[in-house]
Amino acid sequence: MIQPQSKVELHLPNELGYEKVAIVSIAKAAQKAGFCREKIEDLKSALAEACTNAIEHGNSLNAQARLSIVCTVYSDSIQVSVIDEGHQPIPISPPDRSERSDHRGMGLHLMPKLVDKFEIKSQPGRNEVQMTNFLNTRPLPALR
Repeated sequence: MIQPQSKVELHLPNELGYEKVAIVSIAKAAQKAGFCREKIEDLKSALAEACTNAIEHGNSLNAQARLSIVCTVYSDSIQVSVIDEGHQPIPISPPDRSERSDHRGMGLHLMPKLVDKFEIKSQPGRNEVQMTNFLNTRPLPALR
């Protein structure tokens, strides 16, 4: 098993806007690990979406709920986990968007396309979205 080179743990208020603290911190860790700008931007977008979903849905906008972000850097990858208190479980498959005209609800469709590996782990009282990018992969093509 590959040993972590570094680990960053953030515990943030469950309030929209604080996800920006996580984004800046994780982007810096990815930059120091040697990721290219495109991969960092994709990770930032996925992280923003995961944090927003955790705050709004997993923690039901409860100001007393906990939001944690754990970033682990390995020699070949970066893994970011967004953990909430699981007030609502994360759907296993993305919701059907065919009847919606707004842009809400795109996160579960978008996040897996922005990172190399995407996992959802839900259990009572805890949701975790785990996103991994590998150093040896090329940036994703531009989304249209």
